[in-house]
Amino acid sequence: MVGCAVQGGAFAQTAAQPTYPQRPVKLVVPFAPGGSTDIVARLVAEAMHAPLGQSVVVENKAGAGGMVGAEAVARAAPDGYTVGLGSISTLAVNPVVLPQVRVDPLKDLAPVLPLASIASVFSVRPELGVKDFGSFVRMAKAQGDRWAVGSSGVGSVGHLILAAFNRDLGLQLRHIPYKGMGPVVQSVLSGETQMLSDQYPSSAPHIQNGLLQPFAVAAEARVPALPRVPTLAELGYPELNSLAITWFGLVVPAGTPRPVVARLNAAANAALQQPALRARLAQLGVQPLGGTPAQLQQMVVQTTAVVRKLVQQERVMDAAQ
Repeated sequence: MVGCAVQGGAFAQTAAQPTYPQRPVKLVVPFAPGGSTDIVARLVAEAMHAPLGQSVVVENKAGAGGMVGAEAVARAAPDGYTVGLGSISTLAVNPVVLPQVRVDPLKDLAPVLPLASIASVFSVRPELGVKDFGSFVRMAKAQGDRWAVGSSGVGSVGHLILAAFNRDLGLQLRHIPYKGMGPVVQSVLSGETQMLSDQYPSSAPHIQNGLLQPFAVAAEARVPALPRVPTLAELGYPELNSLAITWFGLVVPAGTPRPVVARLNAAANAALQQPALRARLAQLGVQPLGGTPAQLQQMVVQTTAVVRKLVQQERVMDAAQ
């Protein structure tokens, strides 16, 4: 299970731990710059500087639906100087739906803490004429498979959401994989794809500038900045709503000493309590979490079980072909 590797005899040999960290810490983001994962990572990295006593430098390692970045973290030295931003995709979706995954989050990574959860927003370009959820469904059905939707990769949570949309709404949206959500957003703005399924932070500027028209969100409650846009649960699709709420957590390579994990946990929890960071996250529709390594482990285990059940229905992934 996640965290097992941080409970063994490796902790006895930790001569350098009292002074950790002695140099900047690298935070690996497994997606391209510009997406919500990257935005949240950079805000948290900056806020961790003071409580950690060292800079936290973001490094983007995109590719293969997040697998490239996840593997880079898992294969790094377990010394606390390489931290990963794990997402629902890399920690719970990819291990279930992608047979080529080379990282087992429950064995190769150790949890630090749950970081944040983010509302997702579904939008189109205004010129398409979609005004609300009902008009989106009618228009997408009328135009058949001419509508395409991007995701951060085959088997990503975005891919699952698209498959579930096709299944539950009777659509034939085509899937186009990209190397991260930044390129996905640009594909919609350029007209290469027609509908955007994205976390709110990276869509917010384009919505505010009138370049995107939102028609639904996935969240526990309506996003304050979008009070007229209903949640998928309100619209009668609670399973879709739950699936599309994204969460993130910090992870380190398995075998990282317990005191190092504790130091990172304390610094991240302290950062999440900073009023300036909380205010900025609230503006972006991001809910800060925080907590213990065990709580992130529980999130991984529970979400993995939900994804596995969903995929085993077979028709879900078949709907995305």
